[in-house]
Amino acid sequence: MELRHLRYFIAVAEEGHVTRAAEKLGMQQPPLSQQIRALERELDVQLFRRKPRGVEPTAAGHALLADARAILAHIDHALATTRRTARGEQGRICVGFTSSAPFHPFVPRVIRAFRDRYPLVSLTLEESGTTELIEGLRGERVDAAFIRTPVANPEGIAVTPLLEEPMLVALPQGHALARGSKTEALALKTLAAETFIVYRRPTGPGLYDAIIAACHASGFSPRVGQEAPRIVSTLNLVAAGLGVSIVPASLQRMQMDGVAYRRLKGSAPSAPLRLALRRHDTAPPVRRFLDLVRQTARTFDAPSAR
Repeated sequence: MELRHLRYFIAVAEEGHVTRAAEKLGMQQPPLSQQIRALERELDVQLFRRKPRGVEPTAAGHALLADARAILAHIDHALATTRRTARGEQGRICVGFTSSAPFHPFVPRVIRAFRDRYPLVSLTLEESGTTELIEGLRGERVDAAFIRTPVANPEGIAVTPLLEEPMLVALPQGHALARGSKTEALALKTLAAETFIVYRRPTGPGLYDAIIAACHASGFSPRVGQEAPRIVSTLNLVAAGLGVSIVPASLQRMQMDGVAYRRLKGSAPSAPLRLALRRHDTAPPVRRFLDLVRQTARTFDAPSAR
């Protein structure tokens, strides 16, 4: 028995007439009648009884009709699923990000756009440090990752630069430098006597090194008082009055009580946003995600990230 035999049988049962079924199928009536008789011989049952103006299924025919419809529906579903998966419209993808990445409006915008465009792709999210995310990529637990820092060992990993955003100084609300106009930019060297709270280097070496290098370029070595496990945690320590911190501009969207932000001028560091993938990963959902990220980055309005 072939699938076409089931399609022939269903057409005759639905039309109740062999000639009309043949017209619907785009074939001649005699070959269709022969195929139905061959199916009956193979099953050793009578599937149709003749009526004055057509045919109707027997009890055995009705039983086969229900299952035949289910079989063809399942086959059609399997074929559609296969095609959607090949096009990257169905499947799964795990997107990772560092703790500061989702505060940049680019990241949630891309994720929302991907979910809207490919609703049949199962999308999971994972937050971790850059090192853990790269290990997740190599171990195929993560498929794409938004990161801030360079990859120490890029073997097997492809990193796509996306955007750069300025960094701001985060100050305790009552700090002398927090007074005055919020639009006033500070020179980095005015922080030379301050205690710095930084993002722990093993977790985020890129931002840590950029801050230290910018301070050195401004003529001083920063006095580090605390190293926070997550960049967002630095703001809690700033709010507690334990020091100042340099953070990506998008973090001011948190509007945390006890923290004031000021722009930096001169040799202020910037915070990159990058997308890391497995090199030569050909999984269709991953390629679709990369295409959408690149397309969004080209049209992204950078000032809206501030």
